[in-house]
Amino acid sequence: MATKPKKKNPRLASGRKRVRQDVKINAANTSLRSKYRTAVKNVEKAVLTGDKAKATELFAKMQAVVDTVADKGIFHKNKAARDKSRLSTKVKALVAAPVAA
Repeated sequence: MATKPKKKNPRLASGRKRVRQDVKINAANTSLRSKYRTAVKNVEKAVLTGDKAKATELFAKMQAVVDTVADKGIFHKNKAARDKSRLSTKVKALVAAPVAA
């Protein structure tokens, strides 16, 4: 079984500090990325169940999370805008469907 070669530790103090910072930043980014995906998934689930009140409430919360993640540069601003736009369309279609029926 082939294993990855172990990375060497940096010799310079600035390099060692950078490695320490990278570990912290990576953990923070991973957490925010997970929060983003969960928020989007929750809205999509609410849309599928057809619960318009819950979907609009979750959509409002999701927008805040998406904007935060985009501002921090974890996802591109255009990706955030695209996701918000697509979910907004789904939520609005959900709201319009019961009125027409």
